[in-house]
Amino acid sequence: MQETLDIESLDMEARGVAHRDGKVVFVEGALPGERVVARALKSKPSYEIAELERLIRPSTQRVAPRCRHFGTCGGCAMQHLEPAAQLAIKQRVLEDAFGHIGKLRPGSMLAPLQGPAWGYRFRARLSVRMVPSRGGVLIGFRERKSSYVADIRECHVLPPHVSRLLEPLHAMVAQLSAPDRVPQIELAVGDQVTVLVLRHLTPLKRQDIELLRRFGEQHDISWWLQPDGPDSAHPLVRGDDAKLAYALPAYGLRMPYRPTDFTQVNHALNRVLVVRALALLQCQPQDRVADLFCGLGNFSLPLATCSREVLGVEGSPALTARARQAAEQHGLAEKARFQTLNLFEIDVRWLRSLGYFDRMLIDPPRDGAQALAEALAALQPQERPRRIVYVSCNPATLARDAAIMVHKGGYRLVQAGVINMFPHTAHVESIAVLE
Repeated sequence: MQETLDIESLDMEARGVAHRDGKVVFVEGALPGERVVARALKSKPSYEIAELERLIRPSTQRVAPRCRHFGTCGGCAMQHLEPAAQLAIKQRVLEDAFGHIGKLRPGSMLAPLQGPAWGYRFRARLSVRMVPSRGGVLIGFRERKSSYVADIRECHVLPPHVSRLLEPLHAMVAQLSAPDRVPQIELAVGDQVTVLVLRHLTPLKRQDIELLRRFGEQHDISWWLQPDGPDSAHPLVRGDDAKLAYALPAYGLRMPYRPTDFTQVNHALNRVLVVRALALLQCQPQDRVADLFCGLGNFSLPLATCSREVLGVEGSPALTARARQAAEQHGLAEKARFQTLNLFEIDVRWLRSLGYFDRMLIDPPRDGAQALAEALAALQPQERPRRIVYVSCNPATLARDAAIMVHKGGYRLVQAGVINMFPHTAHVESIAVLE
């Protein structure tokens, strides 16, 4: 069924939002301010999902997508929207989350943090499938709203030299002895090396190893092999494990990592984010600071350069080991300590056992930090950190956790803002300050 709709806003998946007879209609591909003809795909009692059939009145902020795979590939959702408008929509998503979920309003909104709009994605996981009916080897991200692989031959959010690799990579994988046993290739671009991690479900043959070696030499790629889980990954060429790192030049740091470790995908914006987070935390040389969900020390080590002591806590033993190693390499081991602990299961007794912290930085995964927020709220006023900076990749869980700290713990939400870590996607990264 087709119908004419006026689009009012975008939701968190970059779908146009319209209303008809009290029912919400989500329209794939539509933008705010547009009048469209849409075709219904799915109808539920409280909402419908439709797709754009025809534009009657296009938005002035609509632009031509740069990538020929846009609309099929699920990697991007907003290439048809002017970049400044993308930022404004993400800020509205953050403000709405605070208002609707947390019943909060920040004291002020920070200027959005933004970096390069294209070629920013230094981490990616590319799916690989052997589908003879579709021409052989497929390599790419998932298709939108599908488990199928979008076979991409270019990608403008990947660094240009990686985008140029996609065509020869198809040909190389097709020459492997068992291309149907390669489910994915993971990408990690450091400041000195580009790593591709080949996940293989069966042992590679000698000719496969030689094929990978020649490809690596020809395209200046360091291959890692992953026969099992992430910890099984190892370099094809001995010594390549020492090359992968990213720089935080404002603090004189170079952070080594493995290609299967979690790091921010946007290295340029990560450098800006670290500087912004530390400035907002207002750390003093005499301060004791906690960095919770610290990963491999992305914030911990910079904090150690400007405070008395930093305790980093992380659930992954591999990442805390990497953080300790980096602290030792930079002469910060006496100021930066690390613990491995599941922060989703902590309580106020554990938090109190760590002693008093002047400042706290929180950078959790999408599930947020509810247990930690509850523990902070349960502390006595004199036990609480004076200032907290919360870096989030999910506005909904940030709003929930901030509400706990404000409504139960007596904190104030003084500032918040968006970080455009993933341009052209619906992903909203954000930062908030509580005191």
